[in-house]
Amino acid sequence: MNLLSIQSHVAYGHVGNASAVFALQRLGCEVWPIHTVQFSNHTGYGAWKGRVFDADMIREVMDGIGERGVLPRCDGVLSGYMGSGEIGAAIVETVAKVKSANARARYCCDPVIGDVGRGVFVRPGVPEFMRNRAVPAADIITPNQFELEYLADRTTATMADALKAVDLVHVLGPRAILVTSLHTEDTPRHAIDLLASDPSGRFRLRTPKLPLSVNGAGDAIAALFFFHYLRSGSASEALSRSASSIYGLLKRTAKEGSREILLVEAQDEFVQPSEVFQVVAIS
Repeated sequence: MNLLSIQSHVAYGHVGNASAVFALQRLGCEVWPIHTVQFSNHTGYGAWKGRVFDADMIREVMDGIGERGVLPRCDGVLSGYMGSGEIGAAIVETVAKVKSANARARYCCDPVIGDVGRGVFVRPGVPEFMRNRAVPAADIITPNQFELEYLADRTTATMADALKAVDLVHVLGPRAILVTSLHTEDTPRHAIDLLASDPSGRFRLRTPKLPLSVNGAGDAIAALFFFHYLRSGSASEALSRSASSIYGLLKRTAKEGSREILLVEAQDEFVQPSEVFQVVAIS
């Protein structure tokens, strides 16, 4: 499998492409990364060095890849953090080029907008671009609870609310939706839910809530869900495999007390999770 991954990148730590690329490679996937930013570390530290690339840089790199004649072998495009609406436009253009070369290619958009407790943390114009352009162009999206509520323009206090919100977002275009970090009135206090939906049904997976707050896990699960969904065609299987792997990664990270996800140390979790969580079909 060959995937094009267009995301942010850091030299130290694991967020964006520095999270997604290795996880995919460990599963035997060939990844062609294009970075939207190059920072020393993720911004959660409060200080960093580096720069945001412009949309033309993405187009230039994409043109160079196209000149190699390999786009017909590209199975999909994965996108994450978009530094601006202009960068988003370049990503959507890239998706169109890939699909023109390979009609079976799919686009997975992780609609990075914000998070519960933090609110919107991307630049002005990006949330609107996500809702109006990126999500309608996507075959698969992987929002967190905050992003689901933004895209659906409704709250998700209960699981029933979350399902209604998912239905509304399906109408925008995506065939498959993975909702991460979901906590409703129906979720036990010490647990966290994930919700996947596609034409085959709706599926919930519940894991224990771990005592940590780190960056990069969302980038990794988006990549893993995309990979497993393309390979299996099953939202249920993709949910179980990706969530189980990420739980193992986070459990190892919490045990070591690391501020960064231990992507390399816990790499076997991507291939053979130490604990496999089962999904429950819901209506």
